[in-house]
Amino acid sequence: MATDRSGFSSFVPESRRSFLTKTAAFAGAAAALSGSAGAYAGRPIPRAARRTPVADGEPIRIAIVGPGGMGTGHADRLANFNKEGQESLTIAALCDVCDVRARDAAKLLDERYGMKVETICRDHKEIMARDDIHAVVVATTEHWHGPISEDAIKSGKDVYCEKPITLRLDEALRLHDVVKANPEVIFQVGTQHIMYPKYVAAQKVIAEGTLGKALWSQTSYCRNTPTGEWNYYSLDNRWKPGENLDWERWCGHLGTVPWDPKIYARWRRYRAYSTGIIGDLLVHEATPLLMSLGAGWPTRVVATGGHYIDKDMENHDQVNLNVEFEGGHTMIIAGSTNNETGLPSMIRCQKANIFLNGPHCTVRPESKFATEIDPFEIKSEDIGDPQNALRLDWLSSIRTRKPNRSQVDLATKMMVIVDLATRSLWDGAAYEYDPQTRRVKRL
Repeated sequence: MATDRSGFSSFVPESRRSFLTKTAAFAGAAAALSGSAGAYAGRPIPRAARRTPVADGEPIRIAIVGPGGMGTGHADRLANFNKEGQESLTIAALCDVCDVRARDAAKLLDERYGMKVETICRDHKEIMARDDIHAVVVATTEHWHGPISEDAIKSGKDVYCEKPITLRLDEALRLHDVVKANPEVIFQVGTQHIMYPKYVAAQKVIAEGTLGKALWSQTSYCRNTPTGEWNYYSLDNRWKPGENLDWERWCGHLGTVPWDPKIYARWRRYRAYSTGIIGDLLVHEATPLLMSLGAGWPTRVVATGGHYIDKDMENHDQVNLNVEFEGGHTMIIAGSTNNETGLPSMIRCQKANIFLNGPHCTVRPESKFATEIDPFEIKSEDIGDPQNALRLDWLSSIRTRKPNRSQVDLATKMMVIVDLATRSLWDGAAYEYDPQTRRVKRL
């Protein structure tokens, strides 16, 4: 059993793949083991510069940092909002360490929407230095979410940050504090399933208390990818490190490793750069449940799993999580990349159960309380693509300055689950989080 600089023990056989990832230095690793100390100790929380307001009728000027697969998808959908008259905006700048990706995204925007990107750059700080940019979409690898989002907030720009909010917990706690210290900045996290009305309905029903205490819940995100999860991200022979791609900048504070196009394109498969199923998939389903429950902070997590089919992937292809909360609640979460039949999403209360696997919020009483509570269903409107709904929510908040839906508190609570579950998977122990001291303890 080997231990890398993250403090996570590895049970994966030694290989070129694991050798490369273990050579990546985990900045703030000690901090991750003790809350917000370590790498961030003594660093002051920045105050945002004066924001450039969006005038009535003026297009929102947006920069996309990381126009790869997800980033280009954001650019495409945002530009379509402008085309369809749902919002007035322009993609003014694209920033990526890879010139090929940035130019491909610019070409798509030009050919499909007639939208001319004014600026293409590699260093995101060039974007932050401009006062004509209103908002930034951060769609990079997870280890860059925190630094880029913080720089954007510091420069007075509104932010849409992809999920998970960061790669490690210490980074999330730092970003949480930065966002909280600058409430005038809109900060949206890309967990779009919270836009489904059924979860808001469940939240209201639970808060009313008529169903009794919410005791435990379950959810999952399961797929079946015979060719290996995330291997569908293609490799491009146009990528030339040192010519049109800054590999050292991509590696960033994790430390530079030898160029590998598989790591660059399929980084979710490698433990140095991603928490795999947990951070990339389970966040989608668990976050809206967190919102509905109102159970407070996660306080204890234990996770099991393994490499059952996709043994070439360093991250696990099967995971099962058990999460306890300070409010007295247990959540069970399952994830797989080799079997698509997951657990139905539901919340079990003392007097009734809330079923959330379909489009609506359905309540059915426990047999002992059938004379007290009638079964009922709260119908939910069809919002279409929840990701588009979340994007539009962000754009609306940019204009109105009213609170957005997917905020930093919820994302940070989810990151506690992601981080502690990842540690548990790699070293086989349960982990505890103290919300008061913000410290993590191995049990």
